[in-house]
Amino acid sequence: MTAAPNGILLVDKPQGITSHDVVARTRRALGTKKVGHAGTLDPMATGLLVLGVGPSTRLLTHLVGLDKAYEATIRLGQATTTDDAEGEIVAERAVGGLTEAGIRDAVAALTGEILQRPSSVSAIKVDGRRAYDRVRAGEAVELAARRVTVSAFEVVGLPAPLRDGAATIDIDVRVACSSGTYVRALARDLGEALEVGGHLTRLRRIRVGPFAVEEALPVPDFGEPYGGEPLAPAEVAGRLFPVLRLDAGQAVDLANGKRLAVAHPDAATAAAVAPDGRLVGLVAIREGATRVLTNFPAEAQ
Repeated sequence: MTAAPNGILLVDKPQGITSHDVVARTRRALGTKKVGHAGTLDPMATGLLVLGVGPSTRLLTHLVGLDKAYEATIRLGQATTTDDAEGEIVAERAVGGLTEAGIRDAVAALTGEILQRPSSVSAIKVDGRRAYDRVRAGEAVELAARRVTVSAFEVVGLPAPLRDGAATIDIDVRVACSSGTYVRALARDLGEALEVGGHLTRLRRIRVGPFAVEEALPVPDFGEPYGGEPLAPAEVAGRLFPVLRLDAGQAVDLANGKRLAVAHPDAATAAAVAPDGRLVGLVAIREGATRVLTNFPAEAQ
């Protein structure tokens, strides 16, 4: 009997399909309905999408809030309804007066801990409905600003030289940020700071926590299998948390929900791993004792 697929799958989403499309193709390719994701990408965006397969969907809760990194292109000189290239242009202003120093200064001002107003077409719920659904229904939506951390916002490509009288310019940037940060909102805010308007024309997610897009597999077409295997639960948990090595008896006791006495530093979350390399569970460790947070059944690995 073939074991059911289980683990974390890193995939490189192409442009033009939704994250739901990726999940649907993965379900068919792996022959299981139990597939979830740790944060979506817009259809326009490409790059790293993290999927949980089988019992490892339990790990997704711990992946959703990880920091992320992106490569992007921002067009200055045009503002759009969606803050990206999928929206309608609502304002235009010539950018010939901009300087490289001015652009870099404005980018620097949007780095660090900032208050950011999410795009009105985000998936944030307003009175039980997604903001983008309200916008599509013709409602005016302006979401409250919230605190996010932009640990890096760097200009990596500028036109040389900036042209006098140019209608728009595209700048390439690299962004590292906390979960919940909207790169298209950074594009909008950069354009507003420079008084010319701005929107996002390209977005590629290159990192989620310790996972890089270079590790990702291509998304298969319908009917095609994946060309690789999901990462094992123990490997994923070991990248995220300190590892607690168990002996055989401890592995059995922990699987049964018992508290263990361990010689290990306190940890809000630790990966408890059996001698055979199997992830037994995630535990909290305090004053030499464990408390089970999530268990992973042996028969599912």
